[in-house]
Amino acid sequence: MQRVTISVDDALAGEFDALVEARGYASRSEAIRDLLREALRAGQSHGREGYCVANLSYVYNHRERDLAAVLADAQHAHHDLVLATAHVHLDHDYCLETVLLKGPVASVQIFSDQIQAQRGVRHGALNVIQVEPGDQHRHEPAHAHSGAAHLSPKPG
Repeated sequence: MQRVTISVDDALAGEFDALVEARGYASRSEAIRDLLREALRAGQSHGREGYCVANLSYVYNHRERDLAAVLADAQHAHHDLVLATAHVHLDHDYCLETVLLKGPVASVQIFSDQIQAQRGVRHGALNVIQVEPGDQHRHEPAHAHSGAAHLSPKPG
């Protein structure tokens, strides 16, 4: 067994202790082990091959040093994945951002992981819907689709 040490702020520690008690864990360590297992399973819940459309939502502290610029730069660096963003001011400190994505599952997952790992990003969640690439229909007169319209729902 290995020992891992983490630091959390007092408010988060208090919330975590309440969770430990509510779920009947014998210790913080038991709860953290279960949370780690859950996170690892969630990370493997969809294959990393193929294409997808996805929604990445996260809350972040806009007062965290340079965080808003780092997040915007990441979106620009991955403009091939980003379809659209929505930004909501929740209060004086926190914002909610939702990013609609499309592209290879592995690339979308890597982008999501990079965003959620930033200091000051809280409560991130990625919802992935795997699709198959290709425009499998014809229209008369011909017209173009933008973004995710070239992706078809994955069968089954």
